[in-house]
Amino acid sequence: MKAAIYTWLIGIFTLILLSFAWKNEPIIEVIIPKKWPYPVYNFKDQQVTVSGFELGRKLFYDPILSRDSTISCASCHLQYTGFTHVDHAVSHGIDGRKGTRNAPALINLAWNKSFHWDGGVNHIEAQGLNPIEHPSEMDNSLEEVIRRLHRSAYYPELFKRAFGTEEVNTSRIMKALSMFEICLISSNSKYDRVTRKEKGFTFTEQEKNGLKIFRQHCASCHSEPLFSNNGFACNGIPIDMLFNDVGRYAITHLGKDSMQFRIPTLRNIEFTFPYMHDGRYKKLKDVINYYSEGIKIDAPYLDDRIKGPFLFNEHEKKDLLAFLLTLTDKEFLYDKRYSFPKN
Repeated sequence: MKAAIYTWLIGIFTLILLSFAWKNEPIIEVIIPKKWPYPVYNFKDQQVTVSGFELGRKLFYDPILSRDSTISCASCHLQYTGFTHVDHAVSHGIDGRKGTRNAPALINLAWNKSFHWDGGVNHIEAQGLNPIEHPSEMDNSLEEVIRRLHRSAYYPELFKRAFGTEEVNTSRIMKALSMFEICLISSNSKYDRVTRKEKGFTFTEQEKNGLKIFRQHCASCHSEPLFSNNGFACNGIPIDMLFNDVGRYAITHLGKDSMQFRIPTLRNIEFTFPYMHDGRYKKLKDVINYYSEGIKIDAPYLDDRIKGPFLFNEHEKKDLLAFLLTLTDKEFLYDKRYSFPKN
């Protein structure tokens, strides 16, 4: 009975011995919670094995992927901050090199149709290529990564457990990383528990008011339950003249995509600061103030859904902030399955 209750509280992800792969290798089964859309990621054709997950977890935290072995995926994607970073506005790679964008939070990626702020990658198994080879991030080559992993004292055995042989190649590296990242599921915040009508969980009046404001002004882009509609939008913030980042236009070269960036999930927003694609806002109240008073309705390429400025009064701002804090899922942020591997 207790196990059944725990599974329900987690809501989406449990480890079940469902079938067997290499040498009786258990498969991780996904349980989709009620009222959630079906994931984009095809778990039937692309099963996640326990050994594949553990290999991906090891790779995610290992700086061996970077040219000088100082930067790992986790350097910019810290678990306690929703798998993003908080110490820089934009990502920092080897030799202190700066990128042009804030590291996106890695949350509920199984529902993503594309990846990166500009949607330049359309499958999670290809997502890891960019940070490994980008000169401002890990600045390495896949050939060198493969060579290092082959020479490692333990990685060949880990690849054998996950894939049946010790061969290390690009496809297996990307598949293992994706097996770990696809498991970063957050669905047990106060919002979720109230929505599931769990005993002992209710919204305060302030949180209820905030939810009403959110649904009226924010939900067209940050739609429930994922708190993102998986799309892109220009929210009117002026271009940073240092980075000159034109967003999705750099991928599609279509004028309508100018200054469009991914609409990020708001789950765990309390901990995923700084905000916006370039990390220009350090505090959540600064973001609320922008949408309240800062939007210029004549901003080039402004999305039609953003009919601001919204002109929230001070009480409304506090209520909206109170609701956003209900999206924090501390079980996810401190889940030991996703933390640094001890062995």
